[in-house]
Amino acid sequence: MAMPNRQNITREQSIYRVTIMGSIVNAILVIGKFVAGIWGHSSAMIADAVHSLSDFLTDIVLLLLVRLSSKPADNDHDYGHGKYETIATSIIGMVLFGVGAMLAWNGMVKIIHFLQGEPGQSPEKIAFFAAIVSIVLKEMVYRVTKRIALEVNSQALEANAWHHRSDAFSSIGTGLGIGIAILLGDKWAVLDAVAAIVVSFMIIITAIRLLRQASGELLEESLPKETEDRIKELVYRDHDVSDIHRLHTRRIGSIIAIELHLRLPGNISLEESHRHATIIEHTLKEEFGQGTHIMLHIEPTKQ
Repeated sequence: MAMPNRQNITREQSIYRVTIMGSIVNAILVIGKFVAGIWGHSSAMIADAVHSLSDFLTDIVLLLLVRLSSKPADNDHDYGHGKYETIATSIIGMVLFGVGAMLAWNGMVKIIHFLQGEPGQSPEKIAFFAAIVSIVLKEMVYRVTKRIALEVNSQALEANAWHHRSDAFSSIGTGLGIGIAILLGDKWAVLDAVAAIVVSFMIIITAIRLLRQASGELLEESLPKETEDRIKELVYRDHDVSDIHRLHTRRIGSIIAIELHLRLPGNISLEESHRHATIIEHTLKEEFGQGTHIMLHIEPTKQ
């Protein structure tokens, strides 16, 4: 039985630890924001609590899928299990879109009622303080998560770090709306609903981004042109390669797949041809990760 790779175990543990730290902070913020929003009569804070809930759900998904998506290929999954992450991203995106739309609708209804002359109630200071605490904590979590993501070279963890920062930005908008509404009194309580709509649109934008990413992966969308150009550049570092064609790329969860045809001199031996292919594979994996799926088809140079 093969012994587990110590480097991979360390990487997995690092991802788990920083994600668990972030999920604990998110859980505390979700509860605290909901309490502050309800107690402080703030629609904006309740919307911000939902945004923190999306962060918490992302943490949970990441914890569950770090192990599942990193399982090696087997008889039933020749290309590994990376699509687990894609499916989960789709589900979270759809839920977030629905919640964001609901919060936006509720905010608009409150604004319409306000314009019709219904009296509003400005939020309490507890909601403003909750926003300040959220900004500080989420910025700290972002910085720690981003540092670990760079250390272990994890795109999923780096994306999660930016999700933390988006929550901090969301809380800045929430805090401004709540703070101004508190300062100006009940006549301007509608600003709390305006802030809630702003936050809800941020949630919807996040949901659309997640759904766009997931749909691209499920539909086997090619990688961006600049990535494919980089692949060609790396392959052409082998000066015996005279042509690259039929380049096909796609993403499988957190890894990418590269398939291409290349031409080498027709008078070299099979062993020499294999050596060229091995060097090219190592070069591509050094650039895009050791889990990169690479399929090379070698053809003789046209005379």
